[in-house]
Amino acid sequence: MKKVLMLIAYKDFKDEEYFVPKGIFEKNNLLVQTVSTEKGKAIGVDGGEVEVDMIIEEIDDFDALVLVGGPGCLKFLDNEKVYQIVEKAFLDDKIIGAICIAPVILAKAGILKEREATVWSSSFNKTAIEILEKNGAIYGESFSVIQDNNIITAPGPSVAKDFAKEVSNNL
Repeated sequence: MKKVLMLIAYKDFKDEEYFVPKGIFEKNNLLVQTVSTEKGKAIGVDGGEVEVDMIIEEIDDFDALVLVGGPGCLKFLDNEKVYQIVEKAFLDDKIIGAICIAPVILAKAGILKEREATVWSSSFNKTAIEILEKNGAIYGESFSVIQDNNIITAPGPSVAKDFAKEVSNNL
């Protein structure tokens, strides 16, 4: 059975970006494990709760790594430990997915150089796009899922289903 690690903020992950893909992954007979910075119940921005299976330091083998967005994403996951996990997954040719603001972490980890990717932004806030481009990514101005080799990015919850299907189809 293929294993998908879903990396979420312990507080304020985006509920739809976790629960929708998780359901699709499970329907596709993928084993889903939830990873965060702390054990216990992680709480989504909309109040959804999920039991954390392991902390970042306990990550072992997996087939896909999926980073979930939301307001807590950069607060809790934008750090050197996560960059190292992302970089190792990339070097091991694993499927790597990131939705909403999470592609910023992929960019900072250095794996988006010369790759097309998308990320959440708004007409008032283009910071995430700037971070992708500053780190060598080719920003794909898209409101849907973008796949470039083994990296799959999506701009937010409105495409969570398509995002999950793309990750599943690559496993």
